[in-house]
Amino acid sequence: MKLSNEQAAEIFTQLGNATRLCIIKILVEAGDDGLKVGEIQKELGTPGSTLSHHLLHLRNAGLIEQCRVGNALVCSVNYERLNQAIDYLKAECCIRVDLQKAG
Repeated sequence: MKLSNEQAAEIFTQLGNATRLCIIKILVEAGDDGLKVGEIQKELGTPGSTLSHHLLHLRNAGLIEQCRVGNALVCSVNYERLNQAIDYLKAECCIRVDLQKAG
């Protein structure tokens, strides 16, 4: 699925926040299994309510997924969505150079 300009802008808006970008990086490092919210909180040293706020924004942008494992809430990166954002940026790579060469 190709992202619209609005969808891409929302993703990059959320990644433009330093804490949210750190969360994504931590979750990418954790791999497919993700991390418990408590582990993310411990690593960032962020109060629970603040972390919840950031996780909500990332979830709403489709960048992370959350699931319950026992009593723990586990977060993981939605790699499909993250790759869509990267593909959005690369989709027309060098098109102007190619047009200039053709003209």
